[in-house]
Amino acid sequence: MRMLALIAHDHKKVDLVAWATYNRDTLARFPLIATGHTARLVRDKVGLEVEALLSGPEGGDAQIAARVATHGVEAVFFFVDPLCAQPHDPDIRALLRVCNVHNVPLAMNVATADLVIAGLAPCTPLVTAPEVTRALDA
Repeated sequence: MRMLALIAHDHKKVDLVAWATYNRDTLARFPLIATGHTARLVRDKVGLEVEALLSGPEGGDAQIAARVATHGVEAVFFFVDPLCAQPHDPDIRALLRVCNVHNVPLAMNVATADLVIAGLAPCTPLVTAPEVTRALDA
């Protein structure tokens, strides 16, 4: 099973933890990877098992980009702080480019993350009435 990647800039970590807590059941169905501190927060606050990579500035974003490029990541949830410059901006841009090249969903805010996780959640039948079931079986 392909994994999900979680990343959050410092000022967005609270948002990611709240979002992951709300979506815990769906996230638990996937192997997870995350950059250093984000992985610790998800493990400690949300209670999910996460493979911890390096922190973003130490190469964690590049590690995730490499996994995306080798088709090992189903989707990337990257809660970006657009108001703060990042010292590892080239790695961030490379990750964004690799996601686009390999057509991997990339959620960069809570609204988009909600849509992507809904697409990954198990489908539930919309109609379960017995007469519909019989009609389908006929």
